[in-house]
Amino acid sequence: MNVLAIIPAYNEATTIADVLAHVRPFVDGMIVVDDGSDDRTGQIARAQGAIVVRHVINRGLGAAIGTGFATAQKLGAEVVVTLDADGQHDPAEIPALVHAIEEGADLVIGSRMLTGFVGMPLHRRVAQVVGNLVTFFLFGAWVTDSQSGFRALTVYAISKIHLKTNRMEVSSELIAEAKRNALVIVEVPIKAIYTDYSLSKGQSFFVGLKTLFKLVIRRLTRNHP
Repeated sequence: MNVLAIIPAYNEATTIADVLAHVRPFVDGMIVVDDGSDDRTGQIARAQGAIVVRHVINRGLGAAIGTGFATAQKLGAEVVVTLDADGQHDPAEIPALVHAIEEGADLVIGSRMLTGFVGMPLHRRVAQVVGNLVTFFLFGAWVTDSQSGFRALTVYAISKIHLKTNRMEVSSELIAEAKRNALVIVEVPIKAIYTDYSLSKGQSFFVGLKTLFKLVIRRLTRNHP
């Protein structure tokens, strides 16, 4: 299968080269969506052999993933793998996600919860549980790690998923759309690599409230892709 990695990136010049170097052995191509960075993220990614698609302004994670999906479809991807640009995910686990696709899954979520919260700070655990509950109560889909950015999807799944949200709420929206379209969702255990840098990239309490509000709006409009 033709497997392409999609890596949304906003001001990740310090980490993107290392991330791409570790992703490269496990995929057939890499797409970096430079989401309006004002540093050298795009230039560094291009030098590492990635296809770089740039947003002129910062549009948010959801918009970056949507751009990545559209680009991957144009490039003939059969499977896409999304992962973060801050080094939080271990690219050596990509084959496990792709294997689950080969076994019949449409959407595979890399779950940090299935490894027992190993290394996850308490505030991240609490936020994760809240995200899972919100995703379940709004959309009827239960997964153990709804906010994971490490996932794999078939091109068929991408064709059925209609993203409306532009920012952090996209993680829950992807699961909601998979549920709405009766796609097969599978979780596989992954580890998370937490550094001071990756922890600084998370949502604040205020952003979390905005995310919740946008998900409620998305729930009210979900039958109108």
